[in-house]
This record gives sequence, structure tokens and C-alpha cells, in this order.
Amino acid sequence: MNIERFHCCATCIHYEVVKKEQTTYRCARLGFETRPIYQFNCWEPKEVVKRKMEKENRQLD
Repeated sequence: MNIERFHCCATCIHYEVVKKEQTTYRCARLGFETRPIYQFNCWEPKEVVKRKMEKENRQLD
């Protein structure tokens, strides 16, 4: 499975977009601001991302 292609904060279940006067991006789990393209080892992919990774993996087999 090519995890590097999908692994980033924006595809994680803990990723939040907070829209106030200015839009900010944060990790609800860790409690700090992040960016969509950042990567951390605590990454837990959203269900839709898991399905895409599984589909891609089946196509490679």
C-alpha cells in the first residue's frame, strides 16, 4: 500500500478546519495548529481515504 501518497494532516480523522475571522487548521487530537500537507506519525486516515488506499492496493495486485 502506498501510504505516502495519502499520508497528510488533511486526510486524518483528527484534522479540523476552524472558520472564524480567519480560517485555521488544527489537530483536534494534539490541540495545535497544523497545515493540510504536514505529516505526523499519529496519522489515522479518514474512512474515505482508507477505502481509496485499499482500492489502489487491489489495483496494484
